[in-house]
Amino acid sequence: MSVKIAVVYYSATGAVHALAEALAEGARATGAEVRLRRVAELASDAAIDQNPRWRRHADATAGVGIATVDDLAWADAMAFGTPTRFGTPAAQLKQFIDQAGGLWNEGGLADKPVTAFTSAYNRHGGNEATLLSLANVFYHWGALIVPPGFTDPAVYAAGGNPYGTSAVTGPSGDDLQPAVLDAARYQGRRLARTALRWQAGAALTGGAPAHAPNADADTNAEADTNAEADTNAEADTNAEADTSAEADTNAEADTSAEADRASQTA
Repeated sequence: MSVKIAVVYYSATGAVHALAEALAEGARATGAEVRLRRVAELASDAAIDQNPRWRRHADATAGVGIATVDDLAWADAMAFGTPTRFGTPAAQLKQFIDQAGGLWNEGGLADKPVTAFTSAYNRHGGNEATLLSLANVFYHWGALIVPPGFTDPAVYAAGGNPYGTSAVTGPSGDDLQPAVLDAARYQGRRLARTALRWQAGAALTGGAPAHAPNADADTNAEADTNAEADTNAEADTNAEADTSAEADTNAEADTSAEADRASQTA
């Protein structure tokens, strides 16, 4: 039994790309089938050309496949990588994630193990905040977050980030220490092994169908319909009651008028 893992990332100058390759290497070492995919670039060529390292990396990785939502549907487990942008994921990765709404609505992202990794220029440049921001997405998906935690010496050697492997690139932009790449490989192995255990457990228990959010929508729609029907029925009853009351009042008025005429005639 093997698992399928999608490693989806954005990298401008190459640090996150190196982490993604290391994580994919670690996952493959367990026997997992891995798709390494970069998300589409949103910046203009003019903007990229202003940074020689950005241009070099863009040209060097032009052959890496572009991620699609189909890659997420294919995968048994997922890993997402991004540089930090003011403590949040890069716009390029966020734009890709925003395209997954349809798959999420079908329940296609629920119960899938997922992990994340990142890099920043400075040690306190927002790495942890970026990983926690991505976790908010995974909560909404109903995915199973698989952090490295403090579960292996490789995590400590890389600086000790239990949320996910995080690189500090420094002034040159490529100051990746071997320990950080080792931590990424460990994170890939951990993700693959967790996915394999989850898959084996689901096979033993018969598995549980993923919850599709649109089922709630259908339930709410049915509730709204019933509530509307109840309201209409109540309105009909009240209208009928009002009509009967009006008829009684008119009948009473007619009777009183007839009695008055009769008394005058007498």
